[in-house]
Amino acid sequence: MTDEKKAVGIGYRQARYQEPLLFEMEASAKGRLIPDCPIEPDIVPKNLARTSLDLPELNEVDVIRHYTRLAEMNYGVDNGIYPLGSCTMKYNPKVCETVAGMPGFAEIHPYQNEETVQGILKCLYELQEALKEVSGMAGVSLQPMAGAHGEFTGILVIEAYHRARNNRERDEILVPDTAHGTNPASAAMVGYKVIEIPSKDGCVDLDALKAAVGEKTAGLMLTNPNTLGIFEKDICEVAKIVHDAGGLVYYDGANLNAIIGICRPGDMGFDVLHFNLHKTFATPHGGGGPGSGPIGVREDLVPFLPVPVVSVEDGVYYLDYDLEHTIGKVSGHFGNIGVCIKAWAYVKLLGGKGLRDVGEMSVLNSNYMKDLLKGTFGFPHRDLRKHEFVLSAKCPTCEGIKALNIAKRLLDYGVHPPTIYFPLIVEEAMMFEPTETEPKKELDRVVEAMLAIAKEDKQIVLSAPHSVKVSKVDETLAAKDPILSYKGLKAHK
Repeated sequence: MTDEKKAVGIGYRQARYQEPLLFEMEASAKGRLIPDCPIEPDIVPKNLARTSLDLPELNEVDVIRHYTRLAEMNYGVDNGIYPLGSCTMKYNPKVCETVAGMPGFAEIHPYQNEETVQGILKCLYELQEALKEVSGMAGVSLQPMAGAHGEFTGILVIEAYHRARNNRERDEILVPDTAHGTNPASAAMVGYKVIEIPSKDGCVDLDALKAAVGEKTAGLMLTNPNTLGIFEKDICEVAKIVHDAGGLVYYDGANLNAIIGICRPGDMGFDVLHFNLHKTFATPHGGGGPGSGPIGVREDLVPFLPVPVVSVEDGVYYLDYDLEHTIGKVSGHFGNIGVCIKAWAYVKLLGGKGLRDVGEMSVLNSNYMKDLLKGTFGFPHRDLRKHEFVLSAKCPTCEGIKALNIAKRLLDYGVHPPTIYFPLIVEEAMMFEPTETEPKKELDRVVEAMLAIAKEDKQIVLSAPHSVKVSKVDETLAAKDPILSYKGLKAHK
């Protein structure tokens, strides 16, 4: 049996059609012309009027089968595991989609009178309260439209807090080298200087942190568990060091999946955090959206939240704009409400115990996979991980191949590759996050593929993938000169 067929036997799932473009398909029947439509000749400027649509002439069955075959070539969380470390690509319950699509949610307008939308306001209020409970924060705003937008909003709150106290000299944000890549970008967008704090044994180097804090410190942005999947063991000490210097501590909640229902950032001493509803609370994620990045704050920062927040008085829910030091609005209306409703339904579906199960199962799945793979691949830093773990292709087993080669070869096994080359502090990094939604048999399938690749002839791995529609891509050229249209494709031929 060839290596290619062995790969297929392990669980190859992607269809291998050589599917042409619609423009390249041979017509099996003559298309029907669109009837003439009488338009006043002066309505459309001559330089904009088309003389020919230049569309392919295909019948309905050709078009339907074309798009069905394209769909079979696609891959997503409904096909199988999507173990992108840091991204938390987990299965999205369909009941949440159904709830968000109900007419009472989907067909309302942002300018309706509040009296006519009491139902959805109640749901949003309950979501705010649930997020306060799982985070240990005193106030929550649902406005930010994505995780990085939540970071940006949280740093705006920190900036407004210091400005209100006339602490304008505090112009530095500290960011550990184990943080998410958006952290320094968000701080810089607000106007802060970013100071990188090195790690030691996979956690914040306390001595380096103590040396960096001072009168210019506005705050620290900390990802916890960090991008290595390690829980910061000195987390309370980290918060104390920054607070003693007069700064605030920001919790990047993108990895909240690992601790939800188990421990709370507010109890660790954090002042501000953002949630990724599209990660922790299982709403669709990827392809540029949709997303939602609410923020939570401690008691004395509530007046700085963006408006409106949802409040209730005498059983009547309303949009509250009356916050003394508000930073104003950060989105056009009230946030990505469709995603918020899916997250609300997810919380209602699971309840408190179910949310704790999310945290425990995500950690269990991660450590199960990690223990089966760490003896074969490089494994940096301490052993116990949370919801994700990082392997390295810089090891004796992988001599002569790189993380990119392993990722390409996984495609032949029907496995979506993990995140590679992140975090930057690990050479040839491969970052896995199985999430709590994957059954043991799916985890075993990924592990089996990884172990099989480690034993393969190096030339097979270096020349992979062999079983997909598009094999080798010039990734540098693709980024610099992408082909985004059929016209562009024809120009390259």
